[in-house]
Amino acid sequence: MTTPTFIRSFDEQAVPVPVPSSARTKPARATVGLVEITAVSKSYGPVRVLKDVSLSVQPGEVIALIGPSGSGKSTLLRTINHLETVDSGSVTVDGHYIGYELRGDRLHELPEKAVLERRTQIGIVFQNFNLFPHLTALENVTEAPVALKRATKAEAKEQGKALLARVGLADKEQHYPRQLSGGQQQRVAIARALALNPKVLLFDEPTSALDPELVGEVLDVIRELSTSGTTLIIVTHEIGFAREVADRVVFLEQGEILEQGTPTQVLLHPRHPRTKDFLRKVL
Repeated sequence: MTTPTFIRSFDEQAVPVPVPSSARTKPARATVGLVEITAVSKSYGPVRVLKDVSLSVQPGEVIALIGPSGSGKSTLLRTINHLETVDSGSVTVDGHYIGYELRGDRLHELPEKAVLERRTQIGIVFQNFNLFPHLTALENVTEAPVALKRATKAEAKEQGKALLARVGLADKEQHYPRQLSGGQQQRVAIARALALNPKVLLFDEPTSALDPELVGEVLDVIRELSTSGTTLIIVTHEIGFAREVADRVVFLEQGEILEQGTPTQVLLHPRHPRTKDFLRKVL
């Protein structure tokens, strides 16, 4: 198979990129949400943050990305929905590139409008909530479906109410972010991410900005989502939580995947010395 190359619209510079591998044949809890990360590299100036990272995430699988700060976890997560471009390699969701279009043997960067349309397939929940401060909880959840013409205002409102109830905030619909605790704001952010019915949900250390007593309420929501059949990829320092909900734990160090496997394999019986050292320090 011909190896495609990148053509970036801003400088027309081509970068080699391998074709993603085929989906592995194994039973899946869902029929959509296959994520293929193939030989992805990313640098910021002289610092190489990701080094030829490859990871295949099956539909409905729950992946926990762990590792020390600066290991590339969040950067890898953000390449999946094209919030970070890659220097080489490729990312696809259900066989479709996010941010690029394959023409012949080359990947061409899509216009921003097309990037945004494809990005709606992938919900992301950030560390710091990123809610619109001038909108109520319900308005934060309904804004995107209406703006993208995915639903009428009435339909979006009905769905938004159901989503807020799902995350335990039925009584907070008319509250503004400043009137909510950090845990409540993060639950609104999760409801907002669900509003477009994404194929994949990304969580970038969703509890790191919360007071310790508020962590549990957010983890409870993610715990429920982990049984829903949606593909989840979670960057987390909550090792006990990763052990409980993840199908697979992936350990990164200095931009490379050093070890991956079931939670029991990686967290209780790690093989790589660096994984052992990391877990000894955080557990």
